[in-house]
Amino acid sequence: MPTLQPFPRSVAFGLLFMRVSAALLMFKLHGLPKLLNWSQELQHIDDPLGLGPHVTLLAALFAQILCPLLIILGVATRLACLPILFLLLVALLVVHPDWSLEQGQFGWLFIVLFASIALTGPGPWTVKQPASWRRL
Repeated sequence: MPTLQPFPRSVAFGLLFMRVSAALLMFKLHGLPKLLNWSQELQHIDDPLGLGPHVTLLAALFAQILCPLLIILGVATRLACLPILFLLLVALLVVHPDWSLEQGQFGWLFIVLFASIALTGPGPWTVKQPASWRRL
């Protein structure tokens, strides 16, 4: 039976870079503005699932603040990608179904990034595996 080899350093770095950069972009460009402008966001947020603006905004903050932080740390990474993917798919397919591919390109790129992270996992460099950082 073949033995599994450890991640090559370049692959480990690539997974770390993808994980951290995608999560930071989601946090900074989408989550933080919603958190800092809570009352204005409540007035303008779409409610495609009929949950009410408060619940919808809280769900968006969960997906755009807490989940990216977990992904950056490499904790429950695959699971943390799921709310983000759900939010992005609802935004693109339900809230903005009239958008062309060009208009929604950044949303689709986020889907590609977070789906890739969900499929590959966090890689070896996470806060749960501090010993693997010594191989840097």
